[in-house]
Amino acid sequence: MTDEHPTHGLRRNLTHYGDPDFALYLRRSFARSMGYSVELLERPIVGIAQSGSGFNNCHRNMPELVDATRRGVLAAGGLPLDFPTVSLGETFLSPTSLMFRNLMSMDVEEMIRAQPMDAVVLIGGCDKTVPAQLMGAASADLPAIQLVTGPMLAMDYRGERLGACTDCRRFWARYRAGELSERQIDDVEGRLATTAGTCAVMGTASTMACIAEALGMSLPGTAAIPAVHADRLRAAEASGARAVALARGGLRPSQIITAQSVENALRVLLAVGGSTNALIHLTAIAGRLGIDVSLQRLNVLSDETPVLVDLKPTGVHYMQDLFAGGGLDAVLWELRDLLHLDCPTVGGETLRERLQEPPDYVDRNIVRSRDNPVSVAGGLVALFGSLAPGGAIMKRSAADSRLFEREGRAVVFKGLEDLAARIDDPDLDVTADDFLVLQRAGPRSASGMPEAGYLPIPRKLAQAGVKDMVRISDARMSGTAYGTVVLHVTPDAESGGNLALVQNGDRIRLSVKDRALELCVDEVELARRRHHVPPPQRPSRGYAKLYAEQVLQADAGCDFNFLRQTPL
Repeated sequence: MTDEHPTHGLRRNLTHYGDPDFALYLRRSFARSMGYSVELLERPIVGIAQSGSGFNNCHRNMPELVDATRRGVLAAGGLPLDFPTVSLGETFLSPTSLMFRNLMSMDVEEMIRAQPMDAVVLIGGCDKTVPAQLMGAASADLPAIQLVTGPMLAMDYRGERLGACTDCRRFWARYRAGELSERQIDDVEGRLATTAGTCAVMGTASTMACIAEALGMSLPGTAAIPAVHADRLRAAEASGARAVALARGGLRPSQIITAQSVENALRVLLAVGGSTNALIHLTAIAGRLGIDVSLQRLNVLSDETPVLVDLKPTGVHYMQDLFAGGGLDAVLWELRDLLHLDCPTVGGETLRERLQEPPDYVDRNIVRSRDNPVSVAGGLVALFGSLAPGGAIMKRSAADSRLFEREGRAVVFKGLEDLAARIDDPDLDVTADDFLVLQRAGPRSASGMPEAGYLPIPRKLAQAGVKDMVRISDARMSGTAYGTVVLHVTPDAESGGNLALVQNGDRIRLSVKDRALELCVDEVELARRRHHVPPPQRPSRGYAKLYAEQVLQADAGCDFNFLRQTPL
């Protein structure tokens, strides 16, 4: 029974029994127990990594997508075999989904490695699932193609459209300010997310969909298709068919995800006004292949790359409008002279070949031209200084430019519990000109870097009409959030960064122009304070222990050090 092609289909990754012929015989026997014909079992195998879960609303359409992908694989002459992986439902995980992104990436990688498949379709959508799948696929380096679940539809409500989750935050802020009653906020709660899919705005999920396409890991034109649109199923079928071609000798992730395609993805991230989270995820994906993402380089790109997409939270529209208004093709066309055009894609063409002709239609209310951008500079900017020697990130496209050049008094919260306990205290000593500072919410904290960087405006200020103020932390914020929020302060407080040393009343200088974030306290005083910082508490067992020991800082993508191609 010895085969001349031992690495094809069912012959791949044989279970070890000390007898390869017996292993193949036994595997075929059990495969035939599932009703497959001998002829079908001779086809190339396309694995379908599906991350559906009852705890993941974003993946409600997963069964349909799996079926459509299987249809495409079969029609193209392959054998589709789907398998489950960890699923990360953003709002259903404690303390935060980022803590489990690396776990999911390990699951994806090991199942791709261990099971007999010649290519894999990765189906995910919710914020951390797409980066986890791309990280795992990059490490396994088997031919792979990403299929996203797609965004929700925004729906009409009392004369306006609502969509998760920028509108979630807008209405919650109004509720906190006393502008909405309990009955009204309950009514809004039931209208914000009404279809299958990911958040309807340019949040993290939609940003990662655009990045996957810009990297070349998704089929052209698939990033913005709404979850409930028939084109989403056709995209699944096409992805399945393309995976068969990849299985027969197509490109591997390491040939698609290169320093050049990563830079293309950074350009797209900036141009779409994308999520700050996406920078962490793209850095982690690149790190799996030995590619570094420089925050200094990010600033150069940001100064050269305008925001072109007018979507919430940066603008006013929704993902369904981007789909109808030209999609990512329209964005790439506007950026074409800034992109590395010879990058290959899973579709079998280079970016140059994809962009030979302009898109048939572009709605200029949604995707602006380069000479009429939403903003002349990119959506993100990295800040450096004594408070953030390793860098910090601000989404300037979603911030109030009047707060960009400021020095303010620090109002410090020593963690999430302290924040929750005091932020609405009417006796809190705070004014609109102060800087709210949250400590111990970074990647090495017990909370695992939650989306808590979007600190709420203290209730007494919100009720007085304050809509924005400077907020600084080592945490993240949702891609659907907005405001003058400085995030990812590196090193984080739990690692002994200067953020841990900030005290109430300290002066902090923020300058977007100078790319500066300075703690105006002398080194002698900081050294004195450092002696009084208590040592961190570390978990003693399980995944939490592994996480605490291996997680890197935000500037390295919060990946596990041992999972990077070149550990730090």
